[in-house]
Amino acid sequence: MATCWPEPIVSVQSLSQTGVPTVPNRYVKPAHQRPVFNTTQSEAEIEIPVLDMDDVWGKPEGLRLVRSACEEWGFFQMVNHGVNHSLMESVRGAWREFFELPLDEKRKYANSPDTYEGYGSRLGVVKDAKLDWSDYFFLNYLPSSIRNPSKWPSQPPKIRELIKEYGEEVKKLCERLTETLSESLGLEPDHLMKALGGEGKVGASLRTNFYPKCPQPQLTLGLSSHSDPGGITILLPDEKVSGLQVRRGDSWITVKSVPNALIVNIGDQIQILSNGIYKSVEHQVIVNSGMERVSLAFFYNPRIDIPIGPIEELVTENRPALYKPIRFDEYRSLIRQKGPCGKNQVDSLLLSR
Repeated sequence: MATCWPEPIVSVQSLSQTGVPTVPNRYVKPAHQRPVFNTTQSEAEIEIPVLDMDDVWGKPEGLRLVRSACEEWGFFQMVNHGVNHSLMESVRGAWREFFELPLDEKRKYANSPDTYEGYGSRLGVVKDAKLDWSDYFFLNYLPSSIRNPSKWPSQPPKIRELIKEYGEEVKKLCERLTETLSESLGLEPDHLMKALGGEGKVGASLRTNFYPKCPQPQLTLGLSSHSDPGGITILLPDEKVSGLQVRRGDSWITVKSVPNALIVNIGDQIQILSNGIYKSVEHQVIVNSGMERVSLAFFYNPRIDIPIGPIEELVTENRPALYKPIRFDEYRSLIRQKGPCGKNQVDSLLLSR
């Protein structure tokens, strides 16, 4: 893994604050990768499923709803999820304050591509690559042995405490959701957790995304099309500004977040473990000329040092194993080298290729 970036890092937020009238060429996407905005009434009216978890936990009909969302969309919003609403607002607000700090203060936490931990502005180490219109802060959360709060921001006050409190609540949510996904696949409640490496041994990380105002949002993306490499992603979206788009066939659907909802999406590792029954779906982020956006993505991942392949009980004569097993540290390393690249990485593991 590279230990330094191929070119000097430019803060997109600082670039935006200079009032540039046009998007610099480094951020202009090729025509076929530029954002597509919902252009028809039918597309504008399509929404990802919204699940009330009070109607899901421990209920057979709830498991059917989860399975349908994971098979058909790979995404759903959930309300009554158990994470404290005021905590969600506080941690999102604290991160917004962090990104408003002077650049020199943020650069104390500048990251490198060997771990990605810290403050950064690019994904992937391919020289002369087209870049995304965003900055971020990435930190490791699980297992606790790799957690290093000294690498977390110290400003604004209480942000470290808020990160830990929010992380613990979302970790518990992920554990419960893993049981639900397992049961929805017809497995024992603890089966999927064991396949991920076992409780206490799974990984997790947090990436806070900051999408500055953009003078030409039609030419670039805040985050290029990709599927998430890990297990489950829990997204705390911006409370005011939409930006997340989910691929639906040949269309891109802009997600309209429900108040106090969290957004769940299936990652590549669950697609592999479920033998393709559940899908990790491509998504991207559009940017905005008038509003900044902040979102928090909590990635719940397999243990890094065990092979992840289709679960034996989900392999049948009619549905043979679809994917080659791969360790998550190896899989993640490939993603980090290339940056966002649609579904290319998980598709490269298909045994029928």
